[in-house]
Amino acid sequence: MKISIFGLGYVGAVSLACLARDGHDVIGVDIDATKLDLIRQGKTPVVEEGMVDLMKDVVAAGRVTVTTDAVHAVLNSDISLVCVGTPSAANGSQDQGAVLRLAESMGVAIREKAAPHVVVFRSTLVPGTVEDVLRPIIENGSGKKDGEGFHLCFQPEFLREGSSIRDYDKPPFTVVGANHDYPAERLKALFGHLPCNFLKTSVRSAEMMKYCCNNFHALKITFANETARLCAALGVDPFEVMDLVCQDTQLNISRAYLKPGYAFGGSCLPKDLRATTYLAKRHDVEIPMLAGIMQSNRNHVDVAVNKVLETGKRKVGFVGLSFKTGTDDLRESPLVSLAEQLLGKGVQLSIYDPEVHLSRLLGANKNFIERHVPHIGELLKPELADVVAEAEVLVVGLSSKEVFADLARLARPGQKIIDLVNLPNVADIQADVEGLCW
Repeated sequence: MKISIFGLGYVGAVSLACLARDGHDVIGVDIDATKLDLIRQGKTPVVEEGMVDLMKDVVAAGRVTVTTDAVHAVLNSDISLVCVGTPSAANGSQDQGAVLRLAESMGVAIREKAAPHVVVFRSTLVPGTVEDVLRPIIENGSGKKDGEGFHLCFQPEFLREGSSIRDYDKPPFTVVGANHDYPAERLKALFGHLPCNFLKTSVRSAEMMKYCCNNFHALKITFANETARLCAALGVDPFEVMDLVCQDTQLNISRAYLKPGYAFGGSCLPKDLRATTYLAKRHDVEIPMLAGIMQSNRNHVDVAVNKVLETGKRKVGFVGLSFKTGTDDLRESPLVSLAEQLLGKGVQLSIYDPEVHLSRLLGANKNFIERHVPHIGELLKPELADVVAEAEVLVVGLSSKEVFADLARLARPGQKIIDLVNLPNVADIQADVEGLCW
């Protein structure tokens, strides 16, 4: 293919060299004359393992040219990969100056081009930027519409400095955010040979996914480092601890717990987080990330409280009360916390949970309920139909096929459902369903 690459920093320069190595004709575009001169001489503008020989070879083969002329690059290529920088501004926002200026030039170039041009943004962009900011600029400049005269998509990159050529050749996956099939097909033709899954998604999801990945990496590094600080104070080998943690690929290193939902609770996570935080304080160890988890969890309960109160309705039915489906454990259940706060606001509650029977509650579980919601017996109903019949708003915190089917059968138009479990059969439910954060 004929490809133009805008921005010849780490991502752009490595992409240029690897694509040219794979047999494509590549035009590199940058405003920095020094970078362009280096590439013309077969030298690399970035310090990166393997780039010296690779750049020398692809330039010698005649598959690389460079220019400062964006219009020329678009007119002489089929696909443009945009890799310009989006650094932080002084206030922490994203400085999009370079990509905005480039979008204007793209519009001018596409106006002159007969064939539909594919523009692939690889720069990290705040979700919504491609569709809400860049698309109008290019449409105004070109006089054409996205999906007709040109195609915009977003393809996040996962190249790490120091190993970018290896990462290019063996990525974890290829993710393409596109609103039309044509650009996705062109990118699959370009990158589909790589040994990984090729995943097509929405533009916005692709933009957000890149931030999510980087934030998750930062989270993992901070988790390991906070653990190490606490281990040092306790005389424990942090490498041994983290190696043991990583042996668990069922819960620790897996998809487990990585699904949006309601707050956590139960008899383990809250008490162990509190104990960890107290232990760190005793030894004068700062662990702000771990110490902030409980507050973040409380904030999630507050989101649910506000969702219910914003309906303006006073008759609320709970579907579920225990901290997790399939158990009768009410200790530190976030649903109990939600019930407490709503009762304090004067909301009339009715509750259905097939596993919770007060007569069978024992020990710490019984003591917890007697202390926090002593009048819960008056709120519990034996059948889901009883709760649905009374309620104007239903809060669904129970995840079971039986509940899903019953809601489709019992919920009525005019009712509101606050969904805490990501109901799989929303289309079958007559009530208005609103997810907690979705």
